[in-house]
Parts: sequence; C-alpha cells; structure tokens
Amino acid sequence: MTERTPRGPILALVLVALALLVMILQGCSFAPEYKRPEMALPESYGVRQSPVPAAEQWWKVFNDPVLDKLEDEALASNLDLLAAAERIEQSRAQLRIVHGGELPSVGIEASRNRTQSSQLGSFPLPPDFVKTNDNRLVLQFAWELDFWGKFRNASAAARAEMVASEAGRDAVRSSLVSDVAHGYFALLALDSKLETVQRTRDGRAEALKIQKLRWDAGAISELDYRQVESDLRNAEALVPSIRFARFQQEGVLAMLLGRSPRDVFEAKVDRGISVVPDIVEVPEALPSELLLKRPDVRQAEAQLQAANYRIGVARAAYFPSISLTGFYGGESQALGDIFKGNARTWQIAGGLVQPLFAGGQIAGGVDLANASTREAELAYRKAVANAFREVREAIAAQTERRESYLAQRERENAFARTYELARLRYRNGAIGLLDALDAERNLLSSRLDQIDAERDRRNAIVDLYTALGM
Repeated sequence: MTERTPRGPILALVLVALALLVMILQGCSFAPEYKRPEMALPESYGVRQSPVPAAEQWWKVFNDPVLDKLEDEALASNLDLLAAAERIEQSRAQLRIVHGGELPSVGIEASRNRTQSSQLGSFPLPPDFVKTNDNRLVLQFAWELDFWGKFRNASAAARAEMVASEAGRDAVRSSLVSDVAHGYFALLALDSKLETVQRTRDGRAEALKIQKLRWDAGAISELDYRQVESDLRNAEALVPSIRFARFQQEGVLAMLLGRSPRDVFEAKVDRGISVVPDIVEVPEALPSELLLKRPDVRQAEAQLQAANYRIGVARAAYFPSISLTGFYGGESQALGDIFKGNARTWQIAGGLVQPLFAGGQIAGGVDLANASTREAELAYRKAVANAFREVREAIAAQTERRESYLAQRERENAFARTYELARLRYRNGAIGLLDALDAERNLLSSRLDQIDAERDRRNAIVDLYTALGM
C-alpha cells in the first residue's frame, strides 16, 4: 500500500487560520470613541441670505475675464498649491505603509551553501562528510496579530492625517485665489493712482510755466511762485513711489501665478475692468455647516481625530504582542532533490511578549497621546471660533466698505466742483493763489482716497467668500 503524504502541515495551517479569524473577530480597540467637541454656535448669520448657493468660482462675480484667466493660471501652476498636492501623496503613501502592519509579511528565502570541514579537528569526520552541500528554498511568513487594535488605530490615524492634508490643500487653494484677487485689485488701484498723479503732475507743470511768466512780469510774488513749484515737486515725488509699488505688486502676482524665474523677472501682468456687484448676499446655509465648508476647520478636526486614534496605539503597548512565524519549503544536499517529498521542511511558531517593566515609557507614551489630543481639541475650537470671527467681520465689511466707497465718491465729486469754482474765482481775482492750490490738493487727496475705497470694497467681497470657505 502506497504511503500517503503527511498532512500535518496543512492541518496545522488550517487550524492557525481559524484561530486567527476568531481572534480578529474578537479584537478590541483602546482608542476613545471620537465625538466632535460641543460648542455654542450662532443660530443665524443675522443678515438676509441668498437662496442660491455661491458658485465655486466665486471670482466670476466681478465679470472680469482677465481676473478669471489669472485665477486659472494660479490654480494650475502655483508652487505652494502643487506642494500641498504632494503632501497629500505623502499622506497616502504613509497610510499604505502603516496599513501594511495589519497584514502578514510573506517572502521567499533561497540559499545554496557548500562547506568543507577540517579533517584534523577534535572530531574527525568521515570522508563523505568533509565537503557538504545545502540547498534551501522556503516560503516564510510572519504576522503580529492586531488583537488590541494597535495597527488598526495607527491606520485610522494615518487615514485622518490624509484627510487633514487634503483639507490643508483646500486651505492653500482658498488662500491662493483670495491672494490673487487681492493682488490684482491692488494692481488696478495702483494703475489708477499713477494715472491720477501723473495727470496732476502734468497739470501743475503747465501751471508752473504760466506762473513763471507772471512772476517774471511782476504780477505775482516769489512766494506764490514757489508754492506752485512745491506742489509740482510733490506730485513728481509721488510718481516714482507709486510706480515702484506697482513694480512690487506685479512681482508678487507673478509669484502667486507660479511663473518661471524669467517670467517673474519680467512680471508682465494683464489688466482688465472689474465690475463690482452692488450687493453680495451670504449663501443660504446654517452656521453649523460652516464647520464642513471651511478647509482650515476640516483640517483641524481631522488632526483631532488622528490624535484620538493615537491614544489607542499608545494604550495597546500595555498588552502583549502576539505573533506567528513559520516557513514551508524544501531543503536537500542535491539541488535536484529540493522538490522531492522527503526534502520537505516546515515550521510553525507562535510568540508572545508581555511588557513587565519599561521604565515609564509606555505610561509616558499614553500621557503624550492624551496631551496631544487635548492640544488638537483646543486648536479645533480656536479654528471654529476664528472662522465665525472672520465671517462676522466679512459680513459687516459688505455694508461698511460700500458706504465708505459711496461717501468717498461723493467727497471726490464735491472737491472736483470746489476746485472748478476756486479756479474761476482765482481768475476773477476773488481769492488768492494759495486758496486755489488748497482746492487742488484736496481734490488730489480725495481722488486717491476714492481709489483706495474702491479697492477695499472689492477686497471685502473677496474676504466674504474666503471666510465662508469658498
């Protein structure tokens, strides 16, 4: 009767697999159950809300194709945004690394040895055993059982960190589109200021020529002439100052757009004409939904969840680590015999290591995890509070900036009319030159203030969408 192949190894592997299945199903986790921290949130924004949700590309409300193009360029090429995307890839890779700890490691060991022993040793060997060969080919495995949830909690923490990195990328994106809009509007304002000051400078240069003729003719005093000259020099000094500020702003925008060093050096930025909406309404949403919309809040909560899971990882160190190791394959002196039945070799082993004394390292690890979680919770609470502060300010700015702009516009109109009247009265001899010059100075100042107010009004709209996490 033919002898049957021993089935001991197969039976043992089946028993081990069943035991593992039971242990996994009964596994536990020492991570605290996560609950979002409770906070007193406002019930409403306190303003009339639009039933229509805001568009994702909110900058299109300005109806400026040039701004749209710049935003698209920044989203495609900005280096900080690209770096944030790479941090997401790093988090995903880290998750795969950590998740690998939950699974068994399997590998192949292959070796070939030829040994010659001494014939003059203490125990002389027979001639047939002086030179020996050993060929080995086995399949090895090792598995640390995650009975206490150490690896599962580590994977959950890594997954939460990946979510945090994705939210961080969204935060960079939100800040980027806001910075591009702010920079673009600042550039438009500097263009308007430069045009205004240059026009004033040219007008004062012509006026100085006329006053020089009158001074030479003795019609005016040197005081009047020098006053006109000082106003001209003041305008001439403003021109390079504004021009340099515009030069800097173009460079800042070129960097935000992610352009090459050559393009940053040239810093050529197109301009368009932005249409400012009269009223921007807050999209309809409950204040609590802000928690899910703001990327910085989502990032803070994900980091809190990750810290919470790491408590379970730290607590698991108190309990024994249970592992299984083994191999299965063949070993023989002749390479051709390695796959024969009587060359089979196998081993199954189990191990348990229970910490008894670690010099306070385990307790310190748990305390560290708990303190990190408490810190993460405080950071989350601060992020939520800061989000509502920014929304509150942005909503108020919609009214205040618009009223300031309208007042500055009326002020500029009033000074323009004052300047016209002052010129007429000066020509008719009703007032002196100094009064006419004062009217011109006030007109220039009001025009520059009106440009700043228009820029601030545009920025307030940008800040509202940014505060809402758009």
